[in-house]
This record gives sequence, structure tokens and C-alpha cells, in this order.
Amino acid sequence: MSAADADRAARIVRLARDWLGTPYLHQASVRGAGCDCLGLIRGVWRALYGCEPEQIAPYTADWSEPSRQEELWAGAQRHLIKAAHPDRPGQVLLFRMRDGSVAKHLGIQAETGLSASFIHAYTGHGVVESPLSLPWQRRIVARFDFPEGA
Repeated sequence: MSAADADRAARIVRLARDWLGTPYLHQASVRGAGCDCLGLIRGVWRALYGCEPEQIAPYTADWSEPSRQEELWAGAQRHLIKAAHPDRPGQVLLFRMRDGSVAKHLGIQAETGLSASFIHAYTGHGVVESPLSLPWQRRIVARFDFPEGA
């Protein structure tokens, strides 16, 4: 990883850590007041680029499970870059919470290696930094980088 890439990744992780302790609130994206997993990504995006790339339509907590549409994944593909290198700080992680269900959880990789961790907004816990344990790793279905220019 180049020095510029490492600096950018460190900035993304710092921005995400600024949200630690924010309560969980479905569809919200206000640091310190409330957010969900998408709201955390939206907040980091705003800090990086100034405004969000699109208006977010209201969504349910099941993230389109009944229709089987991968709406969260499609949104990530519209605005983020598929990661060329796995397991790097600052990457957006997309998780499938159960086998056979749609992907409906997001986080930002904070640390790698033996102390791997990620930052995410989790129902009942708010924004936390969690170990990226084997059970969490198994749920990752895609990794994305924020676009250049941040």
C-alpha cells in the first residue's frame, strides 16, 4: 500500500471512529444522535466528499428480503469501488447475516491481521468497533473502497 493510500485509509478509519457511541437508529445518519449501518457509511461519505451521491429512499430493516433484491449491494456498486486488494483498513464491508438471505449489513474495516476489527452500527449496541472474528469474516460477501478524490 502506498503512503498516500495508507494516509487515506487512516483518515477513513478516524472518521468512522468519530461515530463510536452513536446510538442505533434505523434510517438515521447523524453522528452522536443516531444512525444505522448505512447511516454510518453515509456520514463518513459526507465527511470525505461534502454531500451524499444520491437521495436515500426510505427502507425497511429487512432490506428487501421478501423480494430477494440485493438493494444494498446494488447501491454499494453504484457509488463505491470493488476492492482490488482484500483486507485493508478503510474498506467498506458488506455482510450477509444469514445464508440465503440478502446482504443487509455494512461496516468499515479498522484493523487487519491478528487484531482485525471493523466499525459498524449494530441494533441494540449503536456504533461499535468489533473484532472481525471468523464468524463475521464468513459473512462478508463484498469489499469496497471509497472512490478517489477524498
